[in-house]
Amino acid sequence: MTTDAAGASSQRVLWMTFFTRGWGVACLFTLLLTSCHLLEFSPNQVAATGGARQLTAQNLARLRQQPRAAGGDTVRFVFIGDTQRFYDETAEFVRSVNQQRGIDFVLVGGDISDFGLGREMQWVHERLRRLRMPYLTVIGNHDQVGNGRRAYQAVFGPLNYSFEYGGTRFVMVDTNGREVGCNGTVPDLGWLRQELADTTRRTVVACHVPPNDNDFDPQLMLGYAAVLAQHPRLAVHLAAHIHRYTAGHPFRDAVPYITTYSLHKHRYHVVSVWGRRAFSLQTVDYGPAS
Repeated sequence: MTTDAAGASSQRVLWMTFFTRGWGVACLFTLLLTSCHLLEFSPNQVAATGGARQLTAQNLARLRQQPRAAGGDTVRFVFIGDTQRFYDETAEFVRSVNQQRGIDFVLVGGDISDFGLGREMQWVHERLRRLRMPYLTVIGNHDQVGNGRRAYQAVFGPLNYSFEYGGTRFVMVDTNGREVGCNGTVPDLGWLRQELADTTRRTVVACHVPPNDNDFDPQLMLGYAAVLAQHPRLAVHLAAHIHRYTAGHPFRDAVPYITTYSLHKHRYHVVSVWGRRAFSLQTVDYGPAS
């Protein structure tokens, strides 16, 4: 029995095709079995990957372990808002902050993401983790889009939390009332009142939406301001959201309310607090205005 050259060639091509396709299927099957954690099945998934999980706890641990950067009883930190989609600007911001001296930590005033995606939060973290000092965050309204609340809790941690550093109590509060339909639950005034019950500590309150903004729950606005006004050592209230700097006393009490720039503005604030309730604000301009 003989086989002509054309027939033999066809058989070889057939076997090579079968072998190649079979090997490809086997490789794909092996990849699926061994590397499922590398795949993202939905942009709305909330699983935190790599080191980007519970970052608030990680950075608070770093803050407790590091030596104080500022002298005396002064605490000095950078305050910036709204990193959303400003990835190049975030990298530039990190380079600028790393050149500053005497900074204890960086505070990001919410809207880390634009669409509430865990992947966005991780992209920002990839840039912010290059800071020489720890960074901490509050949750913004954009961070709550879709499954954003769950994503933020997975990547960063609690929506409301507080910590003490350098004789100062920092209270970080979720004020994104419109994201829950202004139903009277956000901000949590009961939690806030409890956090501010100790009036012996110099205190800083930070949030995303300022209380005199339309995205703040209007039925809680005056109650929120009243809780803050009762604290005799509240140095300053910090917020972001509106992407620009403002300063004033909108409730005609002793509490100064500050809002800060978005990263797109190429400016940030260095906040210093000392004494009973003294504070100062320095603006750093590190690039072209936008």
